[in-house]
Amino acid sequence: MGISFSTNRRRQNNRRHLLHHHPPPPYYYLDPPPPPQPQPFPPHYDYNYSTYHIPPPLPPPPQINSCSYGHPYHYYPQHPQYLTTAQPNWWGPTMRPGFVCPPQPQTQMQPLPPPYVENQNAKKVRNDVNVHRDTVRLEVDDLVPGHHLVSFVFDAIFHGSFTITFFAKEEPNCTFIPQFPEVYPPTRFSFQKGPGQKFLQPSGTGSDLSFFALDDLSKPLEEDVYPLVISAETLISQNQMSEQSSVHKQVTQAVLEKDRDGSFRVKVVKQILWIEGVRYELRELYGSSNQGASSGLEDSGSGKECVICMTEAKDTAVLPCRHLCMCSDCAKELRLQSNKCPICRHPIEELLEINVNSSDEQHFT
Repeated sequence: MGISFSTNRRRQNNRRHLLHHHPPPPYYYLDPPPPPQPQPFPPHYDYNYSTYHIPPPLPPPPQINSCSYGHPYHYYPQHPQYLTTAQPNWWGPTMRPGFVCPPQPQTQMQPLPPPYVENQNAKKVRNDVNVHRDTVRLEVDDLVPGHHLVSFVFDAIFHGSFTITFFAKEEPNCTFIPQFPEVYPPTRFSFQKGPGQKFLQPSGTGSDLSFFALDDLSKPLEEDVYPLVISAETLISQNQMSEQSSVHKQVTQAVLEKDRDGSFRVKVVKQILWIEGVRYELRELYGSSNQGASSGLEDSGSGKECVICMTEAKDTAVLPCRHLCMCSDCAKELRLQSNKCPICRHPIEELLEINVNSSDEQHFT
């Protein structure tokens, strides 16, 4: 009995000891702590995306403590953060730092087909008088020191006349007006028909070119005023009185360059035809077997074959480079495959088919 009583008293004392409440800690009665400060934006880092960096491994989960008040422990792994390209200062689920997207395959653009090239047939125009542009010279007048005379070779089917003018400007209807008539008045000379004639201006009718500077003589002035203009006119029928319809004209415009020895060299810039009230501008064709624009004679040498097929005669010129180098069949095939001249590789704008027959009459296109 005594042992049982003492045991019961000991149990009651232990229960009272366990139910005793300890006083609260001193900070229990203080004010609640202030709210946490808002986190600033994460700092912006400049990452180099040229190479790929392996991210560090995730930290191992903490060991579960047995003294966790009986609650099961759940570990939530922290996923790696990714950097978005749209918002460089924020983290998002698009791209992680140091990661480079694989290059996207670029679609190659198909080459454009060659542009369509227009094919035209040349129109034959009969030129009644032709001044060979490579024969125009300035010769010193032996009787009048300081004066120069104009000379050249020409072909004429009809009788006509030459008009030599210095510093002339073209006006409507292919007329030329001298800009300094008191210093350089126009001079007119008649000629007879015939091929391969040489014209030399009579002595005493020359011009003194020291009035102008060399720069003014070596280039056209404003508004297409050329230092030397040679106008060759022919009258088809003496019975016709209409000057506009009967007069055919070829005009040669040139500049003057001075050599080291003091002599002048003539450089022809342009030649114009005035036929039946229509103005044509003459252009040389490179590689033409008919050198009529300069010599009036047909070339009987080699080099007449098409540069593509090497069998047919070349009869098609390339514009604007003016290479006469192909036959009509090869030109039609070329314009469907390329737009480059086979000689100079210049872009082709037009193809001009030319058929010139050998005859006593000179034809120009």
